[in-house]
Amino acid sequence: MVKFMLCGCQGKMGHVIEECSLTRGDCQVVAGVDLDTDTKRDFPVFKSPLECTEAVDAVIDFSHPSTLDALLEYGLSRRVPLVIATTGYSDTQISRIHEAAKQIPIFFTFNMSLGVNLLAELARKATAVLGGQFDIEIVEKHHNRKVDAPSGTALMLANTINETLGNKDVFVYDRHSVRKKRDPNEIGIHSVRGGTIVGEHEIIFAGRDEILTLTHTAMSREIFAVGALNAAIFMAGCHEAGLYDMSDLIRTE
Repeated sequence: MVKFMLCGCQGKMGHVIEECSLTRGDCQVVAGVDLDTDTKRDFPVFKSPLECTEAVDAVIDFSHPSTLDALLEYGLSRRVPLVIATTGYSDTQISRIHEAAKQIPIFFTFNMSLGVNLLAELARKATAVLGGQFDIEIVEKHHNRKVDAPSGTALMLANTINETLGNKDVFVYDRHSVRKKRDPNEIGIHSVRGGTIVGEHEIIFAGRDEILTLTHTAMSREIFAVGALNAAIFMAGCHEAGLYDMSDLIRTE
């Protein structure tokens, strides 16, 4: 039984992860972290990971970028593996995650869905064939309460595509202020916010007289919860420092 701490336990994803864990016999939430500690839960809730007094095998973080420093300090001081699924990090914060991964195991991904990670691999293969001949645009859609834009997943997909192109393209997020033709070495990234859209990502390869689209649609938050729990169980058995992602988890299944 893997015992884990859940950062952001009072958020929507926190509740979904807890509910999913109750249906499984291989993991259990034994501590939570949230600014709101006024809750009737079966586990203690702390305002900071550093206040946690429970013994845990791993940490799942679905909280806010502002908690990163305390999260990394906890992981480094307690030698506990971290599963970081929060988005909206700055480049500086991502660098801190990479530095910490030199000392402890850290699972870091912009999306916990197996399907999204497969989408990234399909995008890599399509880019290898079509890159340079087709214009590439990414459209992401999320609910009206999502704060960061573009989504971390959209950036992950864009980076995957750009790596395949030799990192020569530039990301363009807004076109309304520039009146000129599209540059061939652009990857357009567009954000839509509305209603209760859980998450949709579409990659458009637009060529001469033909269009190829790759799309992933999340129907519920449960797919991210399942991925996070699987990652926590995987990381609990991981004793080597390093940066891990969904590809590492997939190889073990």
